[in-house]
Amino acid sequence: MKIETLPLTSSPPPVTTRRRWRKPAIVLVVAALAAGGWFAYQGNAKGKAAPPAASAEKKADKPTVFELAQNDVVTVESRELALRLPLSGSLAPLAQATVKSKVSGVVLSTTVREGMNVSAGQVIARLDDADARARVAQQAAMLKEANARLALANKNEANSQALLKQNYISQSSFDTTRNSVELAQAAVDAARAQLDLARIALNDTTIRAPLSGVVSKRFVQAGEKLSPDSPVMAIVDLQHLTLDAQVPASDIPRVQVGQEVRFKVDGFDGRAFSGKVARINPATEPGSRAMLVYISVANDDGLLRAGMFAKGDITTDKSAARPIVPLAALRKEGARDVVYRVDGGKVVAQPVHLGMKSEDEGLAEVTGGVEAGAVLLAVPLDGVKPGSAVKLAAAAKAAPSAVTLAKKD
Repeated sequence: MKIETLPLTSSPPPVTTRRRWRKPAIVLVVAALAAGGWFAYQGNAKGKAAPPAASAEKKADKPTVFELAQNDVVTVESRELALRLPLSGSLAPLAQATVKSKVSGVVLSTTVREGMNVSAGQVIARLDDADARARVAQQAAMLKEANARLALANKNEANSQALLKQNYISQSSFDTTRNSVELAQAAVDAARAQLDLARIALNDTTIRAPLSGVVSKRFVQAGEKLSPDSPVMAIVDLQHLTLDAQVPASDIPRVQVGQEVRFKVDGFDGRAFSGKVARINPATEPGSRAMLVYISVANDDGLLRAGMFAKGDITTDKSAARPIVPLAALRKEGARDVVYRVDGGKVVAQPVHLGMKSEDEGLAEVTGGVEAGAVLLAVPLDGVKPGSAVKLAAAAKAAPSAVTLAKKD
């Protein structure tokens, strides 16, 4: 028979009790550590977010300053503003002549050629004058004969008058003698006129230039036989030219005699020439609605030539010297014209009163509101408005005129 010993108490052994309380303690420690880590993370997050907020506050306190480039501004200058009407045409000599022979004869010599300058009265050709000299001698002899007949008729008249007083001849006989004197005088006058014509014909064998200019064409050579009205030389006066320009009839009311004209001709490296409106044709050109305007051009240096094509404009109106602004710098605020002026580092809306406008040059005359030397915004800029802070770039400070209002040639 086996005997078993029973435990003295029913409580659990100590080891079992220790295991039961250890597990909840571990859970509590882990939870505490997690809570501490979470609070530490939140604190770091708040510490990191603080600097951007402070930076945003600083940026809000500092205003935006726009930097203006050289092409963004323009300095107002005071000068004349002109309205111009474009034109084009060909140059023609104001005076030209085709010299012709007045008498017939053989050309002995020509003294000038194409391109040579001649002065009025200069000999340009000579004809054989033998026949002309013979006619002069013939007419001189006929005049001498007529004078002799007149002298005899005068003597007969004197004798007849003495006989009439003594009643030796009748009145009719004396009248016949008197008539002979008158006929002899008429013959003398006719012979003298023929002699003058012969002398003129002799002088015409020497052909002279009727005006000063340049020989443009020589029609004859030595040895050729000329008849009356045969062309000898063509001469043009290049000191005074005329620009024949066509202007639309709708623009003719703007054109007046005396207005200034500036034009250019190809081949002169952009050199500008000047002239003045001399005449206006009263009728339009056939097949067009344009009218010819004749412009007088002084060509003292002789550079321009007849037939050259010119292109330029007429100054139809001109203002006094006043401030000039670009049309691109003008803005509308209701019914007012304003410009944006740079004053003390800020943009100010400045009302202006405008005068003459030139669409071709893109400029306008200011009669009030701004003075010469004011700095304006030359073009609209995004974000730049009245009250905006601005500063000029280094290039614009170095050249305060910025966008120059250049005069048009």
